[in-house]
Amino acid sequence: MKHALITIGMAWLVLFYSPAQAESLRCTQGSAYEGDSRVSVLYKCGQPALKDTFCDPVYFPGTLHPVPSPFAQSVVPCLPVELWVYDRGQGNLIATVRFRGGVVQSISYGRQPQ
Repeated sequence: MKHALITIGMAWLVLFYSPAQAESLRCTQGSAYEGDSRVSVLYKCGQPALKDTFCDPVYFPGTLHPVPSPFAQSVVPCLPVELWVYDRGQGNLIATVRFRGGVVQSISYGRQPQ
């Protein structure tokens, strides 16, 4: 009986376990994925409705403490980040594509840009 329960449990894990999938953005010329370049996303999805560029904080090595602004601006270069917002039409959530270092870092969906 114990062996049967273990077998059923293992079968359940195999059937229903799926590793975390990265988000993708389906567009008219194909799908954009994490790791795609800006040019690739622009080709596949066209111009975004909105764009924003800002500087991500730089953190001390091995900690979650950001480098203070005066030092970050003069000594440590910032990490430029771009956000592209795609309004995919009625009935679809807005997609926000986050670029870091010129490639897609993440794709998220929501009713409003974050």
